[in-house]
Amino acid sequence: MKGRNADLDRLLRSASHSSEESAPEAPFGFETRVVSLWRAGNGRASEAADLTRFLQRIGVGALVVLALASAGAYQQFNDNEERIAPQSNEYAIADSAIQTEFSQ
Repeated sequence: MKGRNADLDRLLRSASHSSEESAPEAPFGFETRVVSLWRAGNGRASEAADLTRFLQRIGVGALVVLALASAGAYQQFNDNEERIAPQSNEYAIADSAIQTEFSQ
């Protein structure tokens, strides 16, 4: 333990006697290099975030399909209702006319 403290003291003393000032900012071009590597895909987001985005897109697509299917079913239901109502009324009118003819 004493040897480690002596080594640390020696390193700190030699660092304090250094005449070279440290640069307060990153070297020229470092930021652009980091950004270009990130855009190239080396700084990719986690796989969980990618999976979340994928599932969100699938959910939106499913909602669109559901909305279109619901609109189609609603339209089909209304068309069937219009076809059935007049026919049943026509048959009812014809049936009552036939019954009145035979009953006389």
